[in-house]
Amino acid sequence: MLILGIETSCDETAAAVVHDGSEVLSSVVASQITIHRKTGGVVPEVAAREHVGKVMPVIEEALQLAKIAFAKIDAIAVAAGPGLNSALLAGVISANTLTAFSGKKLIPVNHIFGHIRSNWLGRDFKKFRYPIVVLTASGGHNELVLLKNSSAKPQLIGETLDDAAGEAFDKVARLLGLPYPGGPEIQKISAKSKTPEILPRAWLLPKDISRNFTSVEVGERLRSGKLKLRNFDFSFSGLKSEVRRRTQNSKRKTQKEIADLAKGFQDSVVDVLATKIFLAAQKFKAKEIHLAGGVSANSELRERFQEYSDELKITFRCPEKFGFCTDNAAMIAGAGFFEIQNSTKKWTKMVAVNPNLSI
Repeated sequence: MLILGIETSCDETAAAVVHDGSEVLSSVVASQITIHRKTGGVVPEVAAREHVGKVMPVIEEALQLAKIAFAKIDAIAVAAGPGLNSALLAGVISANTLTAFSGKKLIPVNHIFGHIRSNWLGRDFKKFRYPIVVLTASGGHNELVLLKNSSAKPQLIGETLDDAAGEAFDKVARLLGLPYPGGPEIQKISAKSKTPEILPRAWLLPKDISRNFTSVEVGERLRSGKLKLRNFDFSFSGLKSEVRRRTQNSKRKTQKEIADLAKGFQDSVVDVLATKIFLAAQKFKAKEIHLAGGVSANSELRERFQEYSDELKITFRCPEKFGFCTDNAAMIAGAGFFEIQNSTKKWTKMVAVNPNLSI
């Protein structure tokens, strides 16, 4: 089955053609990074205007690169949410229009499900072993998800209570005077640090349990089974506030100070994300752990996931290409394929935008 995917949930205008949920025939992304770098973050209405001008050319380019005529496309999959309302509208209206004229199947895709399915791209997913625990970590969301089998709906077992990891990276980068997007910049400067600052970890444990240990020791005791988690949720707002406090108090200026604080921040985020998926994999007897979303491009996080999967003797997967970590339409097309396979719905109706869509 050939599916045309369309993605405009934030600041990437993307289209792709994917065969049977895995084989990527084309994937085109028109980035807005240089535009939003001027403001240090995404301005929704600016992003929406860019999408309007780029979405149809991007779709045409994806079809050309795939060497597939639009008439040969079996279905159209579009990101319907979550995301920025005005940005989502550009993709959804385009998909609705194409469907109205062609009569093709139209599949609304949950953007988070798209990230989950990014690990299926370019792989023989029939060899995947279940249960699978998936961490999606991006600018707008953090979810820990359980997949019990190949056709089961993703089960949410943990989520962010405030700032997502990617959002925290962007905001901390701004505090440190680093350009947008923050994730790659923090990773780059962290590599120069030999004496990282020790920052707290938001384990979300009762105070009376963790007060006798440092934040790093709590993580070690969690992994050894000496302490138990209250839940698998995440919180990074306090970490971001601690970075702000330290930058304001010290008036740090040197590259070394910035690098040490950036590395301390990155270490804290990686420790919490990796430890919680390690514990979730144990609890749910996972055969595989997957990492997805923009933050999955972070090499420190990938290394820690690999280390823990080796310890548990299970398989670790992250997107095959870095382009599949960030927002892209191949993951939307891939997710659309599985929506069709696992549902008996009729897919010819118009799609509505749902910016607050959740799992």
